[in-house]
Amino acid sequence: MADFYSISVPVLIRYLRQLDGLLVRVADFAAARGVSEADLLALSLSTDMFDLRRQVLIAAGFSIRALRPIAPALAAVPNAEAATIVELHARIAERIDALSRLEPGDINGKEAVRVIETAGEAEFETDALTFLTQYALPNFFFHFMTAFAILRQASVLIGKADFDGFHAYPPGFRFV
Repeated sequence: MADFYSISVPVLIRYLRQLDGLLVRVADFAAARGVSEADLLALSLSTDMFDLRRQVLIAAGFSIRALRPIAPALAAVPNAEAATIVELHARIAERIDALSRLEPGDINGKEAVRVIETAGEAEFETDALTFLTQYALPNFFFHFMTAFAILRQASVLIGKADFDGFHAYPPGFRFV
């Protein structure tokens, strides 16, 4: 069975890098189309949802929030704010750096530690493993995927390879 470290830190770092790669694609798309980066960052899937900028920040935030209850060193990572693509890159890099400093011994064996957290206006209590696997990781991926969907909706040429880094398709490939 995988240990707590293996199912969290490498996964979060991998997908933070993928999220960072999406921002490179946003900057390239803006430059190629003569669109303002600020306008792209302000896009959302609907009027009652956060914009792209906020989706990226929330995903980045969940990468730290996922382990902060059991990794005291992560308490030093401040909540992220950013207004530009350059600043978003910096916030992601800070989180990758903080997670990269964790060692397996820092969190393995802490799966049963009690975590008290808020989700919107609800407060809940659970163990650290359940918090990670049933709350923090799903929320990280929800906001990452929402950012991805906003970019697809804006016609930024991204696909599964940009999401997971595993897939590869020939140029111009389409499923439909």
